[in-house]
Amino acid sequence: MSVTPRWSRKKSHFPLLAVLLLAFITCSILYNEFSIQQIHESPAHGSTPTTPQTSFTYVKPNLPNGASEVLDRFSSCNSTRNYSGKKIQWADPGTESGRRRSARQESCDVFSGKWVFDNQSYPLYKESDCPYMSDQLACHKHGRSDLQYQYWRWQPHNCNLKRWNVTEMWEKLRGKRLMFVGDSLNRGQWISMVCLLQSVIPADKKSMTPNAQLTIFRAEEYNATVEFLWAPLLVESNSDDPVNHRLSERIIRPDSVLKHSSQWEHADILIFNSYLWWRQGPVKLLWSSEENGNCEELDGVGAMELAMGAWADWVASKVIPQKQRVFFVTMSPTHFWSQEWEPGSEGNCYNQMRPITLEGYWGSGSDLPTMRMVDKVLSGLGSRVSVINITQLSEYRKDGHPSIYRKFWETLSPQQLANPASYSDCIHWCLPGVPDLWNELIFHFL
Repeated sequence: MSVTPRWSRKKSHFPLLAVLLLAFITCSILYNEFSIQQIHESPAHGSTPTTPQTSFTYVKPNLPNGASEVLDRFSSCNSTRNYSGKKIQWADPGTESGRRRSARQESCDVFSGKWVFDNQSYPLYKESDCPYMSDQLACHKHGRSDLQYQYWRWQPHNCNLKRWNVTEMWEKLRGKRLMFVGDSLNRGQWISMVCLLQSVIPADKKSMTPNAQLTIFRAEEYNATVEFLWAPLLVESNSDDPVNHRLSERIIRPDSVLKHSSQWEHADILIFNSYLWWRQGPVKLLWSSEENGNCEELDGVGAMELAMGAWADWVASKVIPQKQRVFFVTMSPTHFWSQEWEPGSEGNCYNQMRPITLEGYWGSGSDLPTMRMVDKVLSGLGSRVSVINITQLSEYRKDGHPSIYRKFWETLSPQQLANPASYSDCIHWCLPGVPDLWNELIFHFL
């Protein structure tokens, strides 16, 4: 702060004032640095505020006899008020949880590297050879003629990623349930995993059993399943229908994952994600103790922090690391503004054919405050959760999205058809493609 002082004729006072001012500034800096250090060193669980605020009411999540009604797409709020400031008090994972598992504890950070063109080793499977491919992700089938997006290999800077081996992966899965839990991006990763695995299983020894919210791929000879559970917000919500979830308002029970955890709790390997759905405006909170349909409203990041707290409570209180492996996949970036990687341009991911080469590139599709909040929660869980940090490496892949080369469920207008960039999907990913690497990372850490 710049201050213009009125000079006193008694100049002898100036040195004393300067010394006092310098001492005050020094003490303030030291105090602030000490406070910041305490924040970084203290356990991240419990949603403890990092700045002085009014007192909070802490809510114990995931109570067995919680809400009397289950949220569905017909649920609504009778009234909406401002956020009350309630926080999630999640269970202490205990000292036995140890340090968080991540690549940074390895000799090499496999998340730091570059994309290398490799049309000899990639793709790891052909789009047309996977009978379980989604029309939303089958870009070549829907008209994309350039196939370079399939030929890129991730190369860490100072080491090599473990080479994908389908037989070894099946041996890791023998007698186990592998379950992906999350939104459509996690569903894309699940489809990628199924396509990576299914080719070595005889046709009469494999099956896909759709069951609305839970879809299961079975391989009989390994007595193993690869499953996907639709739970885009992790906690119970009115968007839990895997088909009919486009609603005018988003309502969640911020203090309960029990509806979903009843389906995921017995899986041996769990892969969670959550991000995109929190970016779609304010969220309505309907606490389990609320019986009259009175909701509160909170911004997406704040609501996500509450949901992550309820999820973390389940992980901290239920997961035994020696028996169950839990992964959390960080946010998948979007590429809606080409001016971010090509200043002066006015496009998006449409017609992009090569990755971004600028190391450390970070676009507006990845929210840093959300990343910091998620990192804070995950840090409090120690070794109970392994973090798969896909964000930076996926930021480079502006070429990997379906754009217009996918099946669209809604009818496109003549105006949209005349302007392909206007309806391009720059959120999801073509297969084979970027999500295959996410699964190579899972294989690397299993």
